[in-house]
Amino acid sequence: MSGLVAVTAEGGVVTIRMNRPEKKNAINRAMYREMKEALEAAAQDDAVRAIVFAGVPGAFCAGNDIADFMAIAEGGSLPGEVRDFLLLVAQYPKPLVAALDGLAIGIGTTLLMHCDLAYATPNSVFRTPFLDLGVTPEAASSLIAPRMMGDQRAFALLVLGEAFDAQSAREAGLIYKVSEDCEAAAMEAARALAKKPPEALSIARELVRGPRTDVVATIDRELEIFSERLRSKEARAAFAAFLSR
Repeated sequence: MSGLVAVTAEGGVVTIRMNRPEKKNAINRAMYREMKEALEAAAQDDAVRAIVFAGVPGAFCAGNDIADFMAIAEGGSLPGEVRDFLLLVAQYPKPLVAALDGLAIGIGTTLLMHCDLAYATPNSVFRTPFLDLGVTPEAASSLIAPRMMGDQRAFALLVLGEAFDAQSAREAGLIYKVSEDCEAAAMEAARALAKKPPEALSIARELVRGPRTDVVATIDRELEIFSERLRSKEARAAFAAFLSR
């Protein structure tokens, strides 16, 4: 284990905490792998009824690690850990809750589209600067965001790269509530879900979320395009500029 992801369990709730504060929780390959492993273990454990994703004060997630992107741009391949994590989250059999404070950039925002409930502090900022990096939307956001918030808000978020504050994110349906203590609010909801009859909870959640076939297909299509874009001249120039700051 890298130590960059902390996993704890209490009262039927597993908390998966991204814990790389010096990089504002930019996700690297090891973190994707460890979060996937934690989710798989929780899915197999009947005592676990809900998952909470959390970060550190001031940073839920600053997006993907640009150094990993640069390695791909220079001839590497898109890590399988990324696809494995996204497909698992998209089809996860138990409720997913998020608690976030501060930055929610890139995957830090699109991950929320797969969560059943998300709670954010008032100072949280949501942004997907995909085009600024010469790449394109991921995590099925190109499908989910227009359904969730309408075409124009989705375009502003995913293409224009406009930053949403917590209130705008709530109005768009990206988060459920704004709370000064987002972790307490998220844990309260997760514990309440953990007390529900598990079979009824699973069925109700499946009915609300609907079929995931189109979501899975979109994840794969987006990753194909994303991988191509990572090798583009635009992306290489953007990554080099970012790393030289």
